[in-house]
Amino acid sequence: MRRTYVPTIAELEAFRACASLGTTIRAADQLGLTQSSVSRSIGQLEDRLGVALFHRVRQRLALSDAGRRFARDAEAILDSLHEAAVRTMAFGGQSDVLSIAVLPTLADRWLIPRLAGFHAAHPHVAIDLAVRLETVDFETETFDAAIQRGPAEPGQPGIFRLFDEELVVVASPALLDGRAALDDAELAALPLLQQSTRPTLWLQWFQAAGIDPRTTLRGHRFEQFSMVVEAAIAGLGVALVPEVLAERELAAGKLVMASPNRIAGEVPYRLAFRPGSEDRPGLREFVRWLTAEVVRS
Repeated sequence: MRRTYVPTIAELEAFRACASLGTTIRAADQLGLTQSSVSRSIGQLEDRLGVALFHRVRQRLALSDAGRRFARDAEAILDSLHEAAVRTMAFGGQSDVLSIAVLPTLADRWLIPRLAGFHAAHPHVAIDLAVRLETVDFETETFDAAIQRGPAEPGQPGIFRLFDEELVVVASPALLDGRAALDDAELAALPLLQQSTRPTLWLQWFQAAGIDPRTTLRGHRFEQFSMVVEAAIAGLGVALVPEVLAERELAAGKLVMASPNRIAGEVPYRLAFRPGSEDRPGLREFVRWLTAEVVRS
C-alpha cells in the first residue's frame, strides 16, 4: 500500500533549503528551481504531514516547533540517501559486489594483504568489507559472507573450515633482554597484555601451571588483537595472540616467541555464507580463491 504521507525527495530538499535560508526565493536559487515550484513543494509537504512547518513572518519563513523537529530528521534522511548513492556508485564497472564481514585484526593482517591477488584474477568482483566481532546473522544482516571463528563441522551447509587457531606468546626483544624459552613462572612475572573480548586466554594458558589465576588477569587491556600486538611491540608486556595475526611482526623481528609452547583455540576460523547463495558466481570465485590462499599460507 502506498503511504501517501511519506514526503518525496524534492519536498525534503525544498524544506531543507527553506529551513536553512529562510525564504523560498533564496531556496529556489540554491536548488536551481523556480520560486513557485519550491513554494508548491513546501505546501504539498505540509499537506502530507497535516502540520505547519513554518511560520510566515514578513515574507520570511521561520520554523515552527514541528518544523524544527522535522528538520533534524529531514537532514539525516537526505544525508543518508547521499551516502548510500555514493557507496553504490563506488562499485561502478563491477558486475558483482560481495559484502563480507570479517574479524578486525584478521582483515588487517591476513585478508587485506592478499586481496590484490583476488582482484587481479577477478576484476569484475568488488569487495565491500566490514569488520564484525559478533557472529553474523544472515537473517537480519545484509552480508553475503563472513570470515570469523566458529564451529565448522564437515558437511555443514554454508560453512567452509579455513584453519585452526594456534595461540602463541610473543614479546619485544627488548622486553625479554636476551632471554628465550621462558617458563610459565617467568612469564607470569612479566606484564601480561589482556584482550578484552577474549578475557580468559591467559587463564587457559596457565591453567595447568598452578599459578594464582588472579595474577594472570592483571595488565593493560585492549579490545582488538591488533592493539595487543602493537602494545607488545612497544614493550608494554607479553602477548598471547593467534600466531596468524603476528606472523608479519615475527618475520620482521619486531616480536619474538617468549615460549616454545602454544595452545589451540576452541574453534577454528571459518567462512560462512548466506544460505541459497552458493550458486552465485562471484561468491564461488571468492570461496575458491580463499581456500587456495589458506593452503598456500
